Amino acid sequence: MGNSSRPYVDVIAFNKEVTGSRNLVPITFPNGTKKKILVDFGIYQESEYSELNKSLPFDPSTIDYVLITHTHADHIGCLPYLVKNGYRGDIHMSESATKLIPYALQDNCNVEKNNSEMLNQPPLYTEADVDETLKHVKGHPFEKSFWLDEDKNIKVTFFMNGHLPGAVIILMQIKYHDYSNKHYDDINLIFTGDYNNKNMFFDVKPLPKWVHQLPVSIIQESTYGDMNSTDIEYVFEKNILDAVSSKKKILIPVFSLGRSQEVMLLLKKWQDEGKLDKSIPIYLDGKLAIKYTELYLRDGLDNREECRKFLPENFSYISSKAERNSIIESNECSILLATSGMGSNGPCRTLIPQYLKNPNVVIHFTGYCAEGTMGRRLYDCQHGEIVDCCGLRVQKLACVLFTAEMSAHAKANELIGFLTPFEHIKLVLVNHGTNKKKDIYSNRVVHDTHAKDVGILGRDYFYRIDAYGLRKTLTTKFQ
Repeated sequence: MGNSSRPYVDVIAFNKEVTGSRNLVPITFPNGTKKKILVDFGIYQESEYSELNKSLPFDPSTIDYVLITHTHADHIGCLPYLVKNGYRGDIHMSESATKLIPYALQDNCNVEKNNSEMLNQPPLYTEADVDETLKHVKGHPFEKSFWLDEDKNIKVTFFMNGHLPGAVIILMQIKYHDYSNKHYDDINLIFTGDYNNKNMFFDVKPLPKWVHQLPVSIIQESTYGDMNSTDIEYVFEKNILDAVSSKKKILIPVFSLGRSQEVMLLLKKWQDEGKLDKSIPIYLDGKLAIKYTELYLRDGLDNREECRKFLPENFSYISSKAERNSIIESNECSILLATSGMGSNGPCRTLIPQYLKNPNVVIHFTGYCAEGTMGRRLYDCQHGEIVDCCGLRVQKLACVLFTAEMSAHAKANELIGFLTPFEHIKLVLVNHGTNKKKDIYSNRVVHDTHAKDVGILGRDYFYRIDAYGLRKTLTTKFQ
């Protein structure tokens, strides 16, 4: 059977490097029918790519379905912009993700509003666009397949992903029978999203054997594709406990969802083990982080029962500017968790300039900091240098530390471990990483797996795939 008579899909990425995850999957059937699916539609957080947030290289009204891997802003933050510009279909995600996404989109809307006021330009979208977007959200349980279309040509299954509560690995199966009931081999696509094989709060169920037996093309992230898990230095506990013993004030920038709750769980564990004095006050500052924490406590979000009581002792929320200012001015040893995780938004915009000039402070980042963010600027400058800090010129006198040990992303060996059980990998497309890391990891996939073909997703090439794997690569026309 010739190529022209078989169904095929194109896999097109609009993000250059890490953030702004947007994957378009146009499907062409032998009878001429076409369907277009978006997998994620996130916001670009690297400053050099911020103008791409306004970019729509397609007509949103022509998109048939949207699938979401998880509710971090770089994967869902531009959904209201998509709806604002004409998308009216369903937005499919896990059941837990449906509980999280209202908070995420409302918060991102507030960030957009603040940024637009500073830049004196219209925001990408408004609260009305968020409300309209939420009307299209549809949740599905893990491992229960569903059909996207009435003709039952596109079957989707969500599998649990350790990246954060509600995150999924997506299996998309393209099926087709013609008018004479002739069967065509399935096209099986797997999107890992931001992937982790473990989580502090819940047990991650491995993919079932039947999935590993499928002939598949896999679109895989590579955020930490240049390091193994054995390369990670586990320094967070020692750094924090040393700072406490030295009576330092401690600021921990955290992501609202996942990282905030994980750090609290660790602090509680250290208290229970007698490593952390329970008299040390612990605070959480950030409206979205507080909302997510309350949701964790109230709903559970697929977490283990023993992890649902994770608040440390002597803990409180910061609910006002007066409370925040009181902590800034105090010389008392304390631990303050505050959003955002990259330091550029939320209370960290106020806290970091004040904490950074205090030599009795430790600022400890716990996750990836994109280019152009406050965290990356602090990483790149030396102690004692003057740094542009949220509009202020501040001398870096605090001790600023970083760790990758708490990252919610799998490392290169774990990413290879994800691929290893698959018996028939037709194609691996490496996505969601800096250009350097995508290069390094894709080379490793070539050497360490039996994948028939390996490519790199970006804005330069897209890939045409059928049931037998790669058909050809094509050059994109993006500006």
